[in-house]
Amino acid sequence: MIWLQNILIVLLAGYMTIDQNGPVVLSWFSAIVGMISGLIMGDVSTGLMIGGTFQLMSLGVAALGGASAPNYGLATIIGTFIAVRTGTGIDAAIAVGLPVGLLAIQLEVVARIILNFVAHKMQSDNNEGKWGRMNRIALLGPAICSLQTLIPTVIVVAFGASVVNLILKVIPEWVTNGLSIAAGMLPVVGIAMLMRYMPVKKFLPFILIGFVLSAYLNVPVLGIAIVGFAAAFGYFKIQLEKAEAAAAVPAAGTVDEMGDDFDE
Repeated sequence: MIWLQNILIVLLAGYMTIDQNGPVVLSWFSAIVGMISGLIMGDVSTGLMIGGTFQLMSLGVAALGGASAPNYGLATIIGTFIAVRTGTGIDAAIAVGLPVGLLAIQLEVVARIILNFVAHKMQSDNNEGKWGRMNRIALLGPAICSLQTLIPTVIVVAFGASVVNLILKVIPEWVTNGLSIAAGMLPVVGIAMLMRYMPVKKFLPFILIGFVLSAYLNVPVLGIAIVGFAAAFGYFKIQLEKAEAAAAVPAAGTVDEMGDDFDE
């Protein structure tokens, strides 16, 4: 029974990452994976409590524009596994789960760097018309993504929680600093990619307003989001009214012409 729980926990950690970047059936939310982890370990209440705790920690935290955030879903899985297997409480689950979630940040950066080369290889195969090989190489994407959660989970399941803290201490400082710099650059790259495909010139006033609200007036993200929603809703209504007015003009002209033909 123990070996079956170990296998299912590892598979859940790997599938969670694939699902996060694919079909989103289970999702990576802590509350959901906490419930599933509790079912696997035979203690749903503990899984829900740990999942709810990490869910509260993750509120307002999002990996947008290529940014990396702690993997609270993985932290929930590992925390539930340790708490139920060792009989400890939520405090121990958080103490073990958070380091694993932080370790996953470094692995996520490494995975994204590797996937960049995979994407370029697929692009070259597509240009050469080698679509069969391109499709086979595409399978590396989910596999590499799953490794960033599979590796820490296998380590914890096989060797215990203390090995995670040991790994974090053993990793050279220059490696962690380099990964931190890469992680800091990824949001800039992500924002640049988004702006490349957005109609920036058309909506430049709104972008400048958002920048002023954030940089000079220190308006929180929620406030800027509300202002952005109001602007988008107003723009949508204006464009809808223009479209309705433009559609009404030909319709009116058609009625007049039909009337004239009828009179003749």
